[in-house]
Order: sequence, then C-alpha cells, then structure tokens
Amino acid sequence: MAKARGSGFKEAPHYHGHRERLRSRFRESGPAALADYELLELVLFRAVPQRDVKPLAKALIEQFGSFAEVISAPSARLKEIDGVGDAIITEFKVVEAAAQHLAKGRIKSKKVLSSWSAVIEYCRTSMAFADKEQFRILFLDKRNQLIADEVQQKGTVDHTPVYPREVVKRALELSATAIVLVHNHPSGDPTPSRADIQMTKTIIDVARPLGIEVHDHIIVGKDGHASLKGLRLIS
Repeated sequence: MAKARGSGFKEAPHYHGHRERLRSRFRESGPAALADYELLELVLFRAVPQRDVKPLAKALIEQFGSFAEVISAPSARLKEIDGVGDAIITEFKVVEAAAQHLAKGRIKSKKVLSSWSAVIEYCRTSMAFADKEQFRILFLDKRNQLIADEVQQKGTVDHTPVYPREVVKRALELSATAIVLVHNHPSGDPTPSRADIQMTKTIIDVARPLGIEVHDHIIVGKDGHASLKGLRLIS
C-alpha cells in the first residue's frame, strides 16, 4: 500500500527513471543505439547528478552540431552556454583526452604504414574539431614505427606558419628516417590548398637529400580527410 502524503515518503525525481533506462539501453545495445544528445546525457550525468540534463544536452548539440564537436569545443565557448560550468567542461575534456589516448594507442608500437586507417582515426580524433589550425608531425624510425608525435605549430583559423628546415632539423634530432605531416582545416573542408601543396613539396625537397622520407601529408577536418599522396599531389 502506498504511503499517504506527509508520511515521510519521498518520490524519486522523474529523471532518475530516465537515467536508468538510458544507461540500460547503452549497456544492452551499445552507443550506436543512442542519438548524439543521449550519449551526451550519459556524460552529463556524472557532472550534474541532481537535474534533468536532456534540455542541456539538446541545446549543446544544437549549438555545436554533434557529440564530437561538443566534446572538442574550446572551454571558453562551452562556458557561453547557460548551465555549463567547470564540472561539465572537465567531464567533456576527460572524454576528449580518453579518445585521443585510445586512438594513439592503436598506432603506438605498430608499423604506421600497415595501420593507416588507425593513423587517420588518430589524426581526426586529435585535430579534426580544433578551432585553430595545428601542424603536427609523426616521426618514424626505419621500421616505420612511431618515435614521436609532436604539434610543431599552432596558428589561426586558416593559417599555420610552417618552416621546412625546422621540420627536418627536428627529424634529424630524433633520428627519424620518415615523417608524416598532418594539419587540420577548421573550416571542415579538408581539400588541400595551393599553399599546402607547395609547402609539402618544399619539405620533401629539403628532407630527401638527408635520407628522410615524407610518406604523406594528411589534412583533416570535420567533413573528412585528404591525403596528398592519395590525391597524387606528391610522389
């Protein structure tokens, strides 16, 4: 028999049942069964234990476009959304860091050229949703295994200064025999520009006489990726 009002019985907030149903669906069917805002709710549950977070999750998706774009959004932009504080931003950045570490783990201690899809996944996870251009280099040894992964330059929304001799100098310091160049286009479109192609060719011309091979230059964006070698823009 239900207890009468005022007898000390306190009904659980309506969102508790929703949270358990969503967690159960995730456990049973996996993330593919959830919409982006629902996956975001699961992250928000940890930061906001006592509130219905569905409206906030939907507002974030509407503002930024997708789960990945919300998680990767700069902290300053996230703070502009009503209801988003430091606890929520911390949870988002933990998820972002975890995704990057998982993606990098798939290429570490493996031959990069035989794990090319994992390399692309790592590059996209690390850079595709950044709001400023970054120029990254994967340094490889003679077995084409990863020695180091470094962001060499950070620029503006549409430009990053790259110095070919500095790229090659760093490769020599690390005793790398090959490199993969990577940068992002915050516009989302990964199509290489003339400047991208010319810069890559200049690096190849400087590196090749020193025994350093440029395997590829990958450009990533939220709309996909482009390989200069795959497009036959470099040889």
